Amino acid sequence: MFSSIAGARPLVDPLLPRLSHAADHGLLWWGVAGALGASKGRRRPAAMRGLMALGIASAAANGPAKLLFRRDRPPTHGIPPLRRLGRDLTTFSFPSGHAASAAAFATGVALDSPGAALPVAALASAVAFSRVYVGVHYPGDVMAGIALGVSAGLLTTKIMPRRPWTPARARPASAWAPELPDGTGLGVVVNSRSGAGHHDDLVAVLRADLPGAQVVEVGPGEDVGAALERVAGHSRVLGVAGGDGTISAAASVALARGLPLAVFPAGTLNHFAADIGLAGPGDTVKAVREGTAVAMDLGQVDGLGAGGTRFGRVFVNTASLGGYPDMVRVRERFERRIGKWPAMLLALSWVLWNDSPFEAEIDGEARRVWLIFVGNGRYLPDGFAPTYRTRLDESLLDLRVVDADAPLARLRLVGAVLTGRLGRSRVYEQRTVERVRISSSQAAPLPFASDGEVSEGIRRIAVTTSAARLVVYRPV
Repeated sequence: MFSSIAGARPLVDPLLPRLSHAADHGLLWWGVAGALGASKGRRRPAAMRGLMALGIASAAANGPAKLLFRRDRPPTHGIPPLRRLGRDLTTFSFPSGHAASAAAFATGVALDSPGAALPVAALASAVAFSRVYVGVHYPGDVMAGIALGVSAGLLTTKIMPRRPWTPARARPASAWAPELPDGTGLGVVVNSRSGAGHHDDLVAVLRADLPGAQVVEVGPGEDVGAALERVAGHSRVLGVAGGDGTISAAASVALARGLPLAVFPAGTLNHFAADIGLAGPGDTVKAVREGTAVAMDLGQVDGLGAGGTRFGRVFVNTASLGGYPDMVRVRERFERRIGKWPAMLLALSWVLWNDSPFEAEIDGEARRVWLIFVGNGRYLPDGFAPTYRTRLDESLLDLRVVDADAPLARLRLVGAVLTGRLGRSRVYEQRTVERVRISSSQAAPLPFASDGEVSEGIRRIAVTTSAARLVVYRPV
């Protein structure tokens, strides 16, 4: 085999050694992850999963595995055989760390983005072959590395559960959603402050594919809520382009006026759009043209605000009290670089270290807690990284509470997260309810946020699902 490889060297000599070197320390895969992360849709979480798998495989291949097997590199590499344990592990051959990292990254990407799987797998195969070609590994080393890498990629599903390919289920509601073949009767408010830009492209798509629609762009300093009310006043269908906070505001207006809602994803993470089944504006355009829609629940919050005035709003995804808004902010800041689960653990530790517990009554029971999370519907996975829903019409709330009264609550909570025993921890409570009442037991109001928007705080609220369901366009 080595003689045949040597005969082929003149054809690929400039490429394969450079490719092998580019993959040193995972630098090649960090670059690929950056390119995937700069795109939209499933490629962003695919990049995060790939890097998570890369870290697992690299740690296993270059640590315990090489210590266990200690096979010397092929003599053609020019490195004298090692006879003593304790020398540099990188001079051991089995398994191939480069092959393990390549296979792990490719497997992680394939789990979340099949469209990107083929080119990434081809690049990973070339890296694995290059290790034999340059003479630093036996073929068996590479095959073992590939097996280890694939296993590491599959292991990430235990840490970072995959979002289902199918959207969350909801009742069909096409009878309440008119067909608008050219967009006439549709008014769309575009929040140019949402997401990371590219709103010009979205506006161009709307005007080309739905020329009869009214498109209103809202810039910095302008009131999105006022624009939504104004557009809804003379539209048959209210449309919105923005992130989850903007969508929540539009849902409130649409529900109050009895209008169906057309959502054009334009935020940073677009959690709601992913649940409803909208990968991009093209999906919404198709649904509006054909008049296909579903009816979904909204979370409803009513009570007293920080100043004792009436407080009321709806939310499409989640509401939270205490340190949860801070935890989400820290997690989202780091999750693109280190993955969602490590970022979640970092955020949880930061909140427990920096935020103080607060006194609250939950359904009449006095509690001392750190966090209260309320999801509009049951969220998966369990724990502190709720990501997706499988149904949007169950009329249930997902209540999660972190208790601060238990002895050594901080250490017990972090330990439960690390060991995967969070569901059995007395510090953490999770259940589904139809309604929950929360009030402040202290002088200061409770910090409150919903769909990423932080309020001035609340004194007393009741959270339930809305009496009427929101009609939202989505393709069949």
